Amino acid sequence: MEQFAIKLLGFAAATCTTLAYAPQFVKVWRTRSTDDISLGMFLVMVLGILLWLLYGLLSGDAPLIVANAITIVLAGGILLMKLKYG
Repeated sequence: MEQFAIKLLGFAAATCTTLAYAPQFVKVWRTRSTDDISLGMFLVMVLGILLWLLYGLLSGDAPLIVANAITIVLAGGILLMKLKYG
Protein backbone atom coordinates (compact mmCIF):
# COMPACT_ATOMS: atom_id res chain seq x y z
CA MET A 1 0.00 0.00 0.00
CA GLU A 2 1.26 3.47 -0.80
CA GLN A 3 2.62 5.53 2.13
CA PHE A 4 0.11 8.34 1.52
CA ALA A 5 -2.79 5.88 1.60
CA ILE A 6 -1.45 4.36 4.81
CA LYS A 7 -1.28 7.81 6.45
CA LEU A 8 -4.84 8.55 5.28
CA LEU A 9 -5.98 5.28 6.80
CA GLY A 10 -4.25 6.23 10.05
CA PHE A 11 -5.87 9.66 10.12
CA ALA A 12 -9.31 8.16 9.35
CA ALA A 13 -8.96 5.70 12.24
CA ALA A 14 -7.63 8.46 14.49
CA THR A 15 -10.58 10.69 13.64
CA CYS A 16 -13.10 7.98 14.53
CA THR A 17 -11.51 7.04 17.85
CA THR A 18 -10.92 10.65 18.85
CA LEU A 19 -14.41 11.86 17.98
CA ALA A 20 -15.89 8.97 19.97
CA TYR A 21 -15.09 10.90 23.17
CA ALA A 22 -16.79 14.14 22.08
CA PRO A 23 -20.43 13.18 22.87
CA GLN A 24 -19.50 11.97 26.37
CA PHE A 25 -17.45 15.10 27.02
CA VAL A 26 -20.33 17.35 25.93
CA LYS A 27 -22.86 15.38 28.00
CA VAL A 28 -20.74 15.55 31.16
CA TRP A 29 -19.99 19.24 30.55
CA ARG A 30 -23.71 20.06 30.21
CA THR A 31 -25.11 17.88 32.98
CA ARG A 32 -22.16 17.96 35.42
CA SER A 33 -23.06 14.33 36.09
CA THR A 34 -20.46 11.57 36.00
CA ASP A 35 -22.31 8.97 38.07
CA ASP A 36 -22.32 6.34 35.31
CA ILE A 37 -18.65 6.77 34.40
CA SER A 38 -16.09 4.39 35.83
CA LEU A 39 -13.22 6.25 37.49
CA GLY A 40 -10.92 3.24 37.20
CA MET A 41 -11.61 2.86 33.49
CA PHE A 42 -10.90 6.52 32.78
CA LEU A 43 -7.71 6.49 34.87
CA VAL A 44 -6.38 3.55 32.88
CA MET A 45 -7.65 5.01 29.58
CA VAL A 46 -5.99 8.39 30.13
CA LEU A 47 -2.73 6.64 31.07
CA GLY A 48 -2.96 4.59 27.88
CA ILE A 49 -3.63 7.68 25.78
CA LEU A 50 -0.62 9.42 27.34
CA LEU A 51 1.54 6.40 26.53
CA TRP A 52 0.27 6.31 22.92
CA LEU A 53 0.99 10.03 22.63
CA LEU A 54 4.53 9.49 23.91
CA TYR A 55 4.98 6.57 21.49
CA GLY A 56 3.72 8.72 18.62
CA LEU A 57 6.08 11.54 19.54
CA LEU A 58 9.07 9.21 19.81
CA SER A 59 8.28 7.45 16.53
CA GLY A 60 7.23 10.60 14.66
CA ASP A 61 3.87 9.10 13.70
CA ALA A 62 1.62 12.05 12.83
CA PRO A 63 -1.76 10.24 13.08
CA LEU A 64 -0.87 8.94 16.56
CA ILE A 65 0.36 12.33 17.71
CA VAL A 66 -2.64 14.32 16.46
CA ALA A 67 -5.25 11.80 17.59
CA ASN A 68 -3.84 11.27 21.04
CA ALA A 69 -3.15 14.96 21.65
CA ILE A 70 -6.82 15.73 20.97
CA THR A 71 -8.09 12.62 22.75
CA ILE A 72 -6.10 13.42 25.90
CA VAL A 73 -7.94 16.75 26.08
CA LEU A 74 -11.35 15.08 25.75
CA ALA A 75 -10.70 12.00 27.91
CA GLY A 76 -8.62 14.01 30.38
CA GLY A 77 -11.43 16.54 30.62
CA ILE A 78 -13.92 13.79 31.37
CA LEU A 79 -11.56 12.39 34.00
CA LEU A 80 -11.14 15.80 35.63
CA MET A 81 -14.91 16.33 35.67
CA LYS A 82 -15.32 12.81 37.15
CA LEU A 83 -12.91 13.76 39.93
CA LYS A 84 -14.64 17.11 40.48
CA TYR A 85 -18.30 16.10 40.20
CA GLY A 86 -17.95 12.47 40.87
